Amino acid sequence: MQSDGRRPDRFVFPVLLRSAAHLPDSRNGIALHSFAIRFCLSGDAFIGSALIDFYAKRGRIEDARQVFDETIERDLVVWNSMMSGYVHRGLMEEGAALLEKMQCCGPNPDLTSLISGSVRNFDYEKAFATFRQMVAISGVRPSSATISSLLPASANVMDLRGGREIHGYAVVIGVEQDLFVSSSLVDMYGKCGVISDAEKVFDEMPLRNIVSWNSMIFAYANHGHCEKAIQLFRQMEISDVNPDHLTFTAVLTACSHGGMVEFGKDLFRLMQEDHNFKPRLEHYACMVDLLGRTGNLSIAHDMIKGMPMEPDSFVWGALLGACRNHCNVELAEIAAERLRELEPRSAGSCSLLSYVMSNAGRWGDAANIKKMVKKRKMSRYLGCSWIQAG
Repeated sequence: MQSDGRRPDRFVFPVLLRSAAHLPDSRNGIALHSFAIRFCLSGDAFIGSALIDFYAKRGRIEDARQVFDETIERDLVVWNSMMSGYVHRGLMEEGAALLEKMQCCGPNPDLTSLISGSVRNFDYEKAFATFRQMVAISGVRPSSATISSLLPASANVMDLRGGREIHGYAVVIGVEQDLFVSSSLVDMYGKCGVISDAEKVFDEMPLRNIVSWNSMIFAYANHGHCEKAIQLFRQMEISDVNPDHLTFTAVLTACSHGGMVEFGKDLFRLMQEDHNFKPRLEHYACMVDLLGRTGNLSIAHDMIKGMPMEPDSFVWGALLGACRNHCNVELAEIAAERLRELEPRSAGSCSLLSYVMSNAGRWGDAANIKKMVKKRKMSRYLGCSWIQAG
């Protein structure tokens, strides 16, 4: 762009600054700041918020504040960026002072936007810090929208203690039976594995939407309560809520975990014929997993070959996992090869294939696969669980 003599606009700089924030040093971001000043764009709110975010992430909070002070058009995003910077660096007194100034001469504080933005960016620690510190220091009263935007942070990292803290706060301010708060609580307790609490919240809901039903069905399916998942699906069918593609993913997951092949096949057909849903990749992955777990590997492979779209790594991974469990070398080699094409830097498929080869007594092949992984410096992704007790 520079060599062509074209002038960057207010939409280009934020994109570049977001990239610069992840580089080893700050020079590129500072250079972009200089260009913004040169083109008289540094006072723009869109660019200002991006600069504040850049400097805050680099630990240069004073520079971030200088940009904030020099930004002429301070909209809610600019204020939130500066507030987020203070909270992220643990500067709660400065954050409280800024919030007081915002209440005095800025736009109305939007705690929900600040928290939901952190959750969307997978910065769950910052989301919780914002909630706890700003409520404690500034006395801002969160709404039901704030609570429901924060609960996914607990759910996604399986932080039961944090989730219960938010649940308690929801009870205190009287929003625990809000539809969106209750649905988020069911999802949080389900993902944390506390099925009894998820059931309690679900049973006490005065109203339920599709998210509520799906969250409870997923909770049952993912923790071995397969019959309950199917019973709840049948209960949902006679209610006024129509299932969506996630509902079928949840019930197919239950069928897979429970080894319910015939019901799973019927459901896969029902989804298409009675509900007019075209199966997605996740539905095919569930079916391959279901067939594979029960030893129907050839049928699972035939289903993959008949898919109307290209299978992804989850589909081939389901087949490879089944080949490991049933020691099918031939199909394991096919699935592993497809996975290597889709994820050339991942060693996961090679590790599984090596395991299958070892179990089949093909020690030389297993050793060669391990050597290849080491030679290519492939990354090994290990499964892990972040479940907190208490």
